[in-house]
Amino acid sequence: MLDHLCVNMLSSCPRCASSSGNRASRRYPMRINADFTRRAAVHFDQTDWVPSPAPGVERKMLDRIGAEVARATTIVRFAPGSAFSAHTHDGGEEYLVLDGVFQDELGDFPVGSYVRNPPTSSHTPATEPGATILVKLHQFDPADRTEVRRSINGKSDETLFSDSHEEVRLESWAAGAQVTRDLPGGIEVFVLEGGFQEGGETFSRWDWLRLPPGARLDLTAGAEGARVWVKSGHLAAMV
Repeated sequence: MLDHLCVNMLSSCPRCASSSGNRASRRYPMRINADFTRRAAVHFDQTDWVPSPAPGVERKMLDRIGAEVARATTIVRFAPGSAFSAHTHDGGEEYLVLDGVFQDELGDFPVGSYVRNPPTSSHTPATEPGATILVKLHQFDPADRTEVRRSINGKSDETLFSDSHEEVRLESWAAGAQVTRDLPGGIEVFVLEGGFQEGGETFSRWDWLRLPPGARLDLTAGAEGARVWVKSGHLAAMV
């Protein structure tokens, strides 16, 4: 999504198109937490917002391989009144609305909306009130054509999507719960509410943890428990 938006905006924004920084990013692909054999963690409150080439759009990059067209996992904040050109999702787009309302020609997607736009799909995104989303780009099975639009509001444990490539779940862990599991295909855990401790680190709202294939998840839910978005199995193809 954002990468397509940025490419579209660059062609109509002289300041962005002429920026030496953007020229450099096209020559030297960006790599952030790009070693998928290693554990990675990003804490929301310890990470700065970075302006994107698209006006009114800021992001916190969790992992990334590529410049403005990239395999990427990102928290993106859109200013109120943002609107963008139509674009096609060559590698698929998956997002969860964390704040505000995200919109396109199919409707409004408020907080708690989980959306999968598979490869070859397209839309014209906008947000009148502003929105913050967790978005993953270019991470679909190329043959996947399944569209998903659902809400996680009022739910605690539910499979949001599952195929031979990956499983995406909403999970809730009671206060002090010990959560352990083997990870043949790796895992990503994104905190929606509450928190947990893992590897000597404390994770709270909007923090992100990634463990590689072959690792073992071993964590303890915090005093308030935890409600998390979990994606697993998909990292096997990256190592």
